[in-house]
Amino acid sequence: MAGTETLDRSAWETALNQVTEEHQGELVTIEVLDPEVGHQYEADRLPFTTIVYDPKDDVVAVSVGGQSPRHPVVLRHLVSHPTEIDVATQDTPEPAVRTVDEDGTATLITFFSQESGAES
Repeated sequence: MAGTETLDRSAWETALNQVTEEHQGELVTIEVLDPEVGHQYEADRLPFTTIVYDPKDDVVAVSVGGQSPRHPVVLRHLVSHPTEIDVATQDTPEPAVRTVDEDGTATLITFFSQESGAES
């Protein structure tokens, strides 16, 4: 991702909490880029809830939905034992977070404003 910053593990929890605060009310796409299976969408422009890093369980959890009658269920995507987290700077057209797990599978979380034309 252009304009990204690879974070030190000590900054993951704080940085992802900040991403959650900055992107409340936006839509999110979650793409899994598995070297063996290929590129798959897990969520496409659903209402963003949170992204957090839990150091105790060594897991990144991304939650979408659960905030409206249209999307009443919360979907959680987990990245166990991440080895890398990159956060796109605010200078990029579409802010994003990329995580890589110990098997080399990358998860790309891309944020879109509500005005981007997708339904919420």
